[in-house]
Amino acid sequence: MFSTVSRGRRFSAAAFVVVFASCFVFSASAKTLAKVDGLEITDDDLKVAIEDLGPTMPREMDEAQRESYTLDYLIDLKLVAKKAAVDNVGVGPEIVRKLAYYKDKVMMESLLGDVAKTGSTEAAMRKVYDDAAKNQKSEPEVSARHILVPTENEAKDVLKRVKGGEDFAKVATEVSKDPGSPGGDLGWFTKDKMVPEFADVAFKTAKGQISDPVKSQFGWHIIKVEDTRTKEFPPFEAVKDQVARFVAQKAQTDMILKLREAAKIEKTAPAAAGGSVIPGLPGR
Repeated sequence: MFSTVSRGRRFSAAAFVVVFASCFVFSASAKTLAKVDGLEITDDDLKVAIEDLGPTMPREMDEAQRESYTLDYLIDLKLVAKKAAVDNVGVGPEIVRKLAYYKDKVMMESLLGDVAKTGSTEAAMRKVYDDAAKNQKSEPEVSARHILVPTENEAKDVLKRVKGGEDFAKVATEVSKDPGSPGGDLGWFTKDKMVPEFADVAFKTAKGQISDPVKSQFGWHIIKVEDTRTKEFPPFEAVKDQVARFVAQKAQTDMILKLREAAKIEKTAPAAAGGSVIPGLPGR
């Protein structure tokens, strides 16, 4: 038995829905997984609870363990809720307020999900992608390594070593003061991603060449340009998931803004900021 209290599980929105709403709404195809004093727990209940509890369950659990864990939670939930009902816990004003809040929350999430699904059409995603592509100019990129040292003399010594044939990455691993670039590797970057002194030299240095010492606010650099290319806008399929998330969220935000514009909203207490405060949706 998994104790609800000892495990510190949260009695949240889905929990209320499972206990109360499911008493009135049944799926004809639902499969009974357990009975608690005659009260059925179905696979539909399990699905709702897993969605709710998922982020709180240990990641190392496999699917079967998650289902077993959640079913035990639902059994505890039924037992505790039944005891609460006997003790008249459910008739207090605090419980009534919470039930009203969670009912609104679940209905909101359901509607926002429908809006996101309806709004995320291929045509809508293509339009967002095409508009972004039109505004994105091609720009040069450089793939480079660097060695960062504190003084100019140290930079000159490093330059002699790499110009003399020592492996650049090996020397970087040995002496560079930039721990975030293993072997000095900076990967691909555009000019605006680096400090001006560094970027100016890197983008003027030919592929395969090594620069003279360059001073920046971080110290002295020796730069080796590994390759160059022109950065192109990624193909639609490569960013489709990102575009879909943007389109879905925009559809939700647009609906919220329209509802706010059409409603008569009167705030009787001051607020720090106005607009929608629904998680994931921007305020105004």
